[in-house]
Amino acid sequence: MPHVPLRLLTVVAEAVLADRLARAMLDAGALGFTMTAAKGVGARNRSSVKASAPNVRIEVLAGAATMKCLLDMLNEQWFPHYPMVAWESAVDLSYSEQFLGRSDDADDPAQKPRE
Repeated sequence: MPHVPLRLLTVVAEAVLADRLARAMLDAGALGFTMTAAKGVGARNRSSVKASAPNVRIEVLAGAATMKCLLDMLNEQWFPHYPMVAWESAVDLSYSEQFLGRSDDADDPAQKPRE
């Protein structure tokens, strides 16, 4: 079965930011996202075993060029102002045509299906 190497951006932020953050990701080039509720304890509230505020986890699959735009947007517009964390991971997407040829990454050799 063909696979496509992509990047996965995962962002965890306070739930109150969810709609604005999701819109900003779409505006920065994301074709879509998955959003789920998240709970946990970070550096700010380690003394408590109970999470202090509801959080959201947003995941975006993208090619290298779109990923750079997303990370630049987060670094410039969000990280300096809001408590959040983000990480990027390499993923190997089981072939799905909906992720191919629809973004600025369509010419990226990393997005070509491979057997």
